[in-house]
Amino acid sequence: MQRKTVRVRGVLPAIAMLTALAAGLTACTDGGGSGTKIDAKAGANAGTGAQPGKYRSLPMPCKAADAKKVKAMLPAPDALAPEAREALYAGVADASYDADRRVGCRWTAQTPTETRLLSVGFERVVSYDRATTSDDDKARQVYGRQLTAANLPAPAPSASPTPSGSGAPTPGAPTPSTGASTGPGAGGSPSPAPELGSRVLDGLGNEAFLDDKLAAAGASAAQARTVRIVFRTSNVIVTVEYSVQPALPGTIPPSGETQDRARQLAQALVERFNE
Repeated sequence: MQRKTVRVRGVLPAIAMLTALAAGLTACTDGGGSGTKIDAKAGANAGTGAQPGKYRSLPMPCKAADAKKVKAMLPAPDALAPEAREALYAGVADASYDADRRVGCRWTAQTPTETRLLSVGFERVVSYDRATTSDDDKARQVYGRQLTAANLPAPAPSASPTPSGSGAPTPGAPTPSTGASTGPGAGGSPSPAPELGSRVLDGLGNEAFLDDKLAAAGASAAQARTVRIVFRTSNVIVTVEYSVQPALPGTIPPSGETQDRARQLAQALVERFNE
């Protein structure tokens, strides 16, 4: 009996079509099916945005301040017990709900003649619109608002140095208040030291200012002086506030000494961030 050969039409074309589809799917991936071409494109777009700030965290505030300078700013009574002295200089940390964004520390020292208060605060500024504004740019804006609130003008663009002997103050230099004198007063006694006003500071972080306020005189209340220094280093803004409150009316804390001690502590903090 003669066998008939049966041909199944359409089988070979179907196999060819499946092979072509498989080859097309393989070409769309990196061989592992992860789609790295799409990821690489997204990464390229992300790289065109503003860069994050230099600092991603903040120091422990009570340990960040130079211990020797803190002790010089806050003299303790000689009769203070060792445990109380240790607690005084350890400071008290401010409550913080995000230690990577805002922290601070405070110290208080009392003697029979005066009360001194010291605080340091750190704020790490983060931009939430990284596509257009970097962390540093956002920190400049925050610092600028504080400068304006202190009624201080923004620093002018760098100009040529003041000629020698012109009598004009250099930027950031202490400026005596109007009418102050360091010469002999009535009866040959020396006049009070000149008052140094609030001003923009040079050489302290990226930008800085000093705000000096003297409380109004009263019949029974002594005048307290509070010096506040604010400086920016990259995307972190640091505030140092130092207050001296004499116990007796008529005693005025000198601006030069108070400002100098606050500035020394601020400079030590700048150096800590640069380490």
